[in-house]
Parts: sequence; C-alpha cells; structure tokens
Amino acid sequence: MTLPAWPWPDLLLAWPWALLALPLPWLMRWWPRRVAAEGAALRVPWSARQLQEIAGGSGRDGARVHRLLLWLAWCCLCVALARPQLLGEAVSPPTQARQLMLAMDVSGSMGEPDMVLGRQVVERLVAAKAVLADFLDRRAGDRVGLLVFGDRAYALTPITADLASVREQLGDAVVGLAGRETAIGDAIALAVKRLRDQPEGQRVLILLTDGVSNAGVLSPLRAADLAATEQVRVYPVAFGGDGGMKLFGMDLGQGQDPVDEATLRQIAERTGGRFFRARDTAELAGIYAELDRLEPVTAKGPALRPRNEVYFWALGVAMLLGALAWLWPGRRS
Repeated sequence: MTLPAWPWPDLLLAWPWALLALPLPWLMRWWPRRVAAEGAALRVPWSARQLQEIAGGSGRDGARVHRLLLWLAWCCLCVALARPQLLGEAVSPPTQARQLMLAMDVSGSMGEPDMVLGRQVVERLVAAKAVLADFLDRRAGDRVGLLVFGDRAYALTPITADLASVREQLGDAVVGLAGRETAIGDAIALAVKRLRDQPEGQRVLILLTDGVSNAGVLSPLRAADLAATEQVRVYPVAFGGDGGMKLFGMDLGQGQDPVDEATLRQIAERTGGRFFRARDTAELAGIYAELDRLEPVTAKGPALRPRNEVYFWALGVAMLLGALAWLWPGRRS
C-alpha cells in the first residue's frame, strides 16, 4: 500500500509533529469535570421545544459559528507551530575552487624604483602589491594565504576565505620586513607545509620574486621536489627589470641581482606549474589574468533550493480568526 503523494511538493513542514496538537480541544471536552451538587428541580409549564423557542434559535446559531471560528483559529495556530516552509528556485552556489598560497619577495631589491604605476615611477613592491590586490578581488570562492620572504620566510595570514584580511596584510608588507636577502627555497617549503592539509588537486603556490636565491636553509630545487611530492603546483613569477642599472634612461651595465630564470623554470617544470616573466606592471597584470585562466575559481556546487519561512501567514490568519471570535455576538451563548 502506497501513501498518497503530498499535493504541494514545494511546501514543507519543519516541525510536522506540532500537528499532533490539533485534537487537543476535542479531547478536553471529554476531560472529567466536577459535577455541581444536585438540588430541587425547577418545574415550568413548557416543553423543551417551547423553551428553545423562548431562548431564541439565532443565539444557538451564533454559538455554533463562534465555536467554528475558535476551531479554525486553533488549526491555524498548529499549522504555524509546524513552521511551513516554501522552497525557492534552485541555485548552484560556487564551491571553493582552489587553496592558494601567495609568496611575495620583500627583499631589499624589491625597493628598486623601476616600475610605472598610474604614470608614476614606483618601487617594485608597490607595483606588485597593487597587482596582487586586484588579483585577490577576482578570487571570490577561493581560500588564500599570504607569506613573505627575505632572509627567511614568514606566514602573514593562514589559508582563509577572508580575503579582506589577506589584502590588509598585503598592504602592510614593506621592503626588508623579512630581511634583505632572498630565500626562495624556504618560502616554497613553508607554503608546502601550509598547503599539506588542504584537499589534493587544489594546492597552488604563486611565488613572486625579483632576484636570485642567496639565503635560507633549503635550496630552491630541493624545495621544488618537496612540493612535487605533496602535489603542490608552483607558479614562479619573475618580476623586475633585467638587472641593469640606469641613469636618465641610459643603461649603465649589468646589476647585482639579475633574476634566476633558469632555476624558476625548473621549479615550475618539477611541480607541474608554469614560469612567467614580467618586466613591467602591465606584464605582471597580464600574468595574473593568465593565472585566473589556468586556475579557475568558479566551480558550481550541487543545486540547492532555499527554504523560505511562511509560518507568519498561518499565524496572522489565526490572530484574525481569534479576534473575530472574540467580537462575535453569539459567543456568550
């Protein structure tokens, strides 16, 4: 035997057990009552029908309507207590697409004023922070962590969905915060440690540097092997000029801190990432746009139908019926 289908599939009851209270008023009628003491009967020279006509039939009808109003009000109260909910249109919320770690070089060379941002010459770190902030604005749905590195690597924020906090910490980073040298290997190792507990296939490290690894305990390639073992994809971004020193726009020769492109390329190859080279702010912005394509954010989750509470309609009808029953002329009968 199959039960009949619910006639309103979009209407649900959060607390259906509340409907068990519906027969309570009817059960109260059968509750034992205290019987009044019997006295002498009053005898009148009229029949029961004549007494009913004297009392008036309209009063009896008014009492019936009054009881009906009270019953309907009680039923509406029970329905309101059961919390009816109306299902809305199905929506597919975005799920967390990636677990990202941003590693930003804050060594002394990042203070070099050779970048142009908004028609003004700015330091490399200022330009990098502006582009990274715009990149974070497009990562809604991701969980992002931030670390900086110089002589050593330090985590500024854990992996979090609060991107506003990440942007705030990014804005507070200054040149030399972690030392004047560059420890790329330690930065990769710290990022791998932070990403180790995240879901496999979603562990991504974006490493921004403008120099050569010349500090730290772990070599960059050894750290890359560690990242490959933990299934962390590393996207090295080499940022800055070619290492030449300029005066009034004239090249004065090779500088002290050229970018180690060969090592960064090997890091990308060993971890399944991709190497990028940015010589100005426009190229850096284009690189992060490409990273958006390589590591997409939007991944639709299972469709969900929101539940909208509609109990207040039943509660409002119950209050209206109760007020009407209170004002009904036959209620005293």
